[in-house]
Amino acid sequence: MDLFYGVLPFVHVAEAGGFRAAAARLGVTAAAVSKSVAKLEAELGVALLERTSRHVALTPEGAAFLERCRVAIAELQAGRQQVAGAQREPHGTLRVTLPPVLGRGVLPLVARLSARYPRLSIRLIVTDRLVRLAEEAIDVALRMGPLQDSSLIARALRTPRWITVAAPAYLASRGIPTSPADLARHECIKFVLHGKAVEWCFRADQGATRVVTPSRIVLDQSDLLIDAVMHGIGIAQVLDFMAAPLLEAGLLVEVLASFATEGPPLHALTPARRASVPRVRVFLDALGDVLGRGGHGARRAPTSRAPGG
Repeated sequence: MDLFYGVLPFVHVAEAGGFRAAAARLGVTAAAVSKSVAKLEAELGVALLERTSRHVALTPEGAAFLERCRVAIAELQAGRQQVAGAQREPHGTLRVTLPPVLGRGVLPLVARLSARYPRLSIRLIVTDRLVRLAEEAIDVALRMGPLQDSSLIARALRTPRWITVAAPAYLASRGIPTSPADLARHECIKFVLHGKAVEWCFRADQGATRVVTPSRIVLDQSDLLIDAVMHGIGIAQVLDFMAAPLLEAGLLVEVLASFATEGPPLHALTPARRASVPRVRVFLDALGDVLGRGGHGARRAPTSRAPGG
């Protein structure tokens, strides 16, 4: 016997008080409903309904069976809602790759999502290497700079500024530079990339320009720039989001603000088939709140495949 055959037609007939009304609810004919209920009664070996030309009523056995059916249907509906809700709630392991320079900005977001979604695990792959998302099962890649042609979904987050910062104690002892030329008399903490110190970028009349500054102190880890500045070693140029909390707290001071210029654009990339996965969706939305500036609109990069895809 089919455990559920005829159950829903029977329940609708009992609740609607007739076969025609039940058929209208189910979107079938009254004859089909009558046939289903009759077959159910035959399999159970008992009459569930008393039929007259004008009325349909429950038998005692039908009334008892109806209550059982209602409980079973309610449990089934609750089960479906629970399973569907579990699929909508972020769960599983979210794999994100990002350059070291973004680590400080993303960690508060990881803490927030971890506390809110206990079934969500997050793995951060912090590297300057161009990770291939498809080959390494990556959900999201954070990239800085112009995008290459790609079949990935790209979400523009923001274009940060290059800002020049120092500790108040350092400025009190060495003075405040008022133009990039003044940096020749300061300790400039530089970031070294591929064995060469990266020169600083400032706004000029014809756009951005790079200015050669002293480079007596060089570091090959971007996070250490902030730590070195905090120790009063000298002045450094960083992307604005790297220093934002320290500037707000008064622990660092921005200098040469009128010369600040745009940095590389920041994007979040994800494979098209993963963009709607709950764990990816909540991360991207939250990322827009942390690192974005009106960058919640997603766009598709050109269709040719990039090395990172």
